[in-house]
Amino acid sequence: MATDSWALAVDEQEAAVKSMGNLQIKEEKVKADTNGVIKTSATAEKTDDEEKEDRAAQSLLNKLIRSNLVDNTNQVEVLQRDPNSPLYSVKSFEELRLPQNLIAQSQSGTGKTAAFVLAMLSRVQPAERYPQCLCLSPTYELALQTGKVIEQMGKFHPELKLAYAVRGNKLERGQKISEHIVIGTPGTVLDWCAKLKFIDPKKIKVFVLDEADVMIATQGHQDQSIRIQRMLPRNCQMLLFSATFEDSVWKFAQKVVPDPNIIKLKREEETLDTIKQYYVLCNNRDEKFQALCNLYGAITIAQAMIFCHTRKTASWLAAELSKEGHQVALLSGEMMVEQRAAVIERFREGKEKVLVTTNVCARGIDVEQVSVVINFDLPVDKDGNPDNETYLHRIGRTGRFGKRGLAVNMVDSKHSMNILNRIQEHFNKKIERLDTDDLDEIEKIAN
Repeated sequence: MATDSWALAVDEQEAAVKSMGNLQIKEEKVKADTNGVIKTSATAEKTDDEEKEDRAAQSLLNKLIRSNLVDNTNQVEVLQRDPNSPLYSVKSFEELRLPQNLIAQSQSGTGKTAAFVLAMLSRVQPAERYPQCLCLSPTYELALQTGKVIEQMGKFHPELKLAYAVRGNKLERGQKISEHIVIGTPGTVLDWCAKLKFIDPKKIKVFVLDEADVMIATQGHQDQSIRIQRMLPRNCQMLLFSATFEDSVWKFAQKVVPDPNIIKLKREEETLDTIKQYYVLCNNRDEKFQALCNLYGAITIAQAMIFCHTRKTASWLAAELSKEGHQVALLSGEMMVEQRAAVIERFREGKEKVLVTTNVCARGIDVEQVSVVINFDLPVDKDGNPDNETYLHRIGRTGRFGKRGLAVNMVDSKHSMNILNRIQEHFNKKIERLDTDDLDEIEKIAN
């Protein structure tokens, strides 16, 4: 019956995926064998380092799972090349002398898409039946997501028309398109402007380059974007948005956006101050699982996230927990982004109480009920050294929203003890030993 309940849970997850909407989803059959190990068509041995997500997939996942804006308490930092910039001392919108070129950086979920969609909608003249605004997205899926926002925000503008310059959208050669806003990927947009002449770039009023940090990580997109920008008129408003602002993004932004105003919103810093950290000494995988069961037997855990190093371990652990009667969700890299979003949404809604995952879930997922994070395997990089950033992101899933959190690390060798000691030194935070065979000790940590 345990295996049946696990299979039923998987079926429910897949059913949830089918309701996600218009994007194409490739179904992946998942089932447990007689040993309780879940098999997938993908290689089960991949480490979490190998399946660290490309930025486009992570960005799409963030857009799919976020239903509201991130509450960020950090100050907006406004930078100008010109000390006489209108952003320096204006007191009204009229004094801004809009439009202005802009480079904006802030974390996912802070409203960047709404900002540039509003800018495009404000500049469109519906009576003029040709493309006036051009928006570049790094992938087909991200372009569709942005298009949905344009359609939602423009629904009271019924005469407004939107075209998608993406793969598969083929038009007759020599045709001129009449839609007011074109959103697409750099390669297709470049073809529509230069080779196929569907768009007259000299008539574009607003040029938006979204997800700049994702764009430069994709082969060819950077050069294509610059070529498109050079076709545009000098009075075209240039807007560039990015979730991160490394040197490579800044160099790219300078090539694309002349004389910009720059707005930066610092990322909300994750902290270990509200998280109690412990480690459990074990000899092998089975002892780690028993320690986990002892934890669940002694304290009340609203929801937990458990991180594993490989897909194989994650699949085994999810099946074993399911046999013990836990409601378990499994998340790993072979799943389509839309499938992951459906699994996370079910977990957020409390339909599963335990989320077993590899590194695909380490960043950006806020679930208020998560009270415990367990590192079944400690995070290491490809060279076997401690991955401190991943450790921070993992245990940062608890202790959020002003609540105290609990992180438990499973240590099963001298090597993993060395990793733990180095993590302690890096963060200068003591990680206490926990004896999971002592019920009184476990109960104390919950208080």
